[in-house]
Amino acid sequence: MNAQFAVVQSESSSAALADIQPYAVHAVFAPQPNSLANVMLWRAFDIVGSAAILVMVLPFLLVLSVVMFVSDPGPLLFVHRRIGHRGHSFGCLKFRTMKVNGDEILRDHLAGSHVARREWAETQKLRDDPRVTSVGLLVRKLSLDEFPQLVNVLRGDMSLVGPRPIVEAEVHRYGRFFEHYCMVKPGLTGLWQISGRNDTSYRERVELDVEYVGRKSLTYDVMLMIKTIPAVLFARGSY
Repeated sequence: MNAQFAVVQSESSSAALADIQPYAVHAVFAPQPNSLANVMLWRAFDIVGSAAILVMVLPFLLVLSVVMFVSDPGPLLFVHRRIGHRGHSFGCLKFRTMKVNGDEILRDHLAGSHVARREWAETQKLRDDPRVTSVGLLVRKLSLDEFPQLVNVLRGDMSLVGPRPIVEAEVHRYGRFFEHYCMVKPGLTGLWQISGRNDTSYRERVELDVEYVGRKSLTYDVMLMIKTIPAVLFARGSY
């Protein structure tokens, strides 16, 4: 684990822990040590599964890339630093769904709206995000922007199933449960994605991650992948 993430009960995280613990403590599952055989099985599952999905959707992704570039010329991919297994950071790939000057737009929007500031502070998301392009809005609604993360899975940064990858600024919100998050690789889909996504509170996100780590198995992962299909088609909690 990276040194900057090794201590999760610092003064900066105490408030977050106090906020999370009353809600999440009943869902803390004791993670079991993974055998070498299980690790190799999960890795094989990730490689075969992500490669198969990538081959199937590649023609569609090429068409989508052309549409996105024509609608908003600029880089097609957005690389964002996220926290992964054992606290190591990696470049998480996504289709760029926001305007090139998105950081400036967000800063101005938050400065002018106390409602937006409160929503951003609570969830790190905005239901009506002014940074998102017109095509990007549909792409995000259907979670198509996350398809490039199949490359992250092939590289070993992520798994097909796991916790939602978080950024460094979110670490303190996990309190001592950040240790659970670091025990597995973040996933392309997972328990949070089928449980309401952005309609859940941040405390619920942490609880879902902790629950997933304690229940992780190949059978459980396959079940979550199957449940992802209707969740994506009906765009539950996606914006």
